[in-house]
Amino acid sequence: MWLAFPPTPFKRPGLPALILALAMAVSGCTSLGADRLQGERSNYNVAIQRTNDQQLLLNLVRLKYRDTPYFLEVSSVASQFTMTTNANANASVPEAGFSVFGFGAGAQMQDKPTITYSPLQGDKFIQRVLTPITMQTVTLLYHSGWRVDRLFRLCFQRMNRLKNAPGASGPTPSRPPEFETFTRVVSILRTFQKDDLMELQYIEENEVPMIVIKLDEEVQGSEDARMLSELLEVAPINGNYYVSAVNDPRFIRVQTRSLLGVMYYLSQGVEVPEEHVNKGKVTVTRNEDGSRFDWQQLTGTLLRVRNGEDYQSDSFAVSILHRNTWFYIDDSDLNSKSTFSLLSQIFSLQAGKVPSSAPLLTLPIGQ
Repeated sequence: MWLAFPPTPFKRPGLPALILALAMAVSGCTSLGADRLQGERSNYNVAIQRTNDQQLLLNLVRLKYRDTPYFLEVSSVASQFTMTTNANANASVPEAGFSVFGFGAGAQMQDKPTITYSPLQGDKFIQRVLTPITMQTVTLLYHSGWRVDRLFRLCFQRMNRLKNAPGASGPTPSRPPEFETFTRVVSILRTFQKDDLMELQYIEENEVPMIVIKLDEEVQGSEDARMLSELLEVAPINGNYYVSAVNDPRFIRVQTRSLLGVMYYLSQGVEVPEEHVNKGKVTVTRNEDGSRFDWQQLTGTLLRVRNGEDYQSDSFAVSILHRNTWFYIDDSDLNSKSTFSLLSQIFSLQAGKVPSSAPLLTLPIGQ
């Protein structure tokens, strides 16, 4: 950015005017740093958020095609501001009359950002992608305001003998998943949550992490509570259900998914072009009668990733181009946007305490 003053004739004395103009130019540039920060910080924020969403969506689509997922993290953003000032002066003395002075002053400010990327691998990959989601994380997300049915459907693949499509935690299976009874159970819990008749609490008993589902006294004898106990095949203890990974007949035993399992599960909601299906680029899940199973029965109320060659730029929340096809989440699909946001939060929470590694790729894009 340049601030410049063209050479201007002045009558004597001209030197004070030159100094004053230069001072004004420099003092004006001192405020540019703060002004620049107001604009640049929001620009970086928006760019990183958008590219994180695009990378997450890209990996969901990759998993649908059984392509290898890959994560490249923005480790740091360093922006270097430099300011250069200059001044010049000249004078002429005619044969008669006053001496004439001319002067010019300018300043230039440059922004040279350096963005550091690091791949997600080694300990960081195991911690964030392959480690099962903890009971504490589930409870934390619940208390952050997330719906219990959405949360449990993503994080749990089994509750006692009830299956929540465990085969969908990996590459698309060829046989239809079991999930209907599990969905019914979490919908009952959602009803209690909406009516503020349920609470979740995290505890550790003998160093065993647990989630306590506490039902309000007024619903403990209700038909929904009776149905909940019957479907889970476990009786409440003083009106409470204890959710744990241990095998104890008093508790609801659960198996949690890893982040990769959650992503595989949600990747079943990616709709691919019929041409790709016909060419065998994706697995087709079939019912016993040979008909094609519709994965929207499982993921339709969670996440739907559409595809199309052409779409309106203001109609999608996030989009990526993969295999010459655009995949996107519709901006008016609030269920999908909520689930996608929850997935992003799970990804962040899975970071845990992992030793930082040296960056692999640093790009000084301002040079």
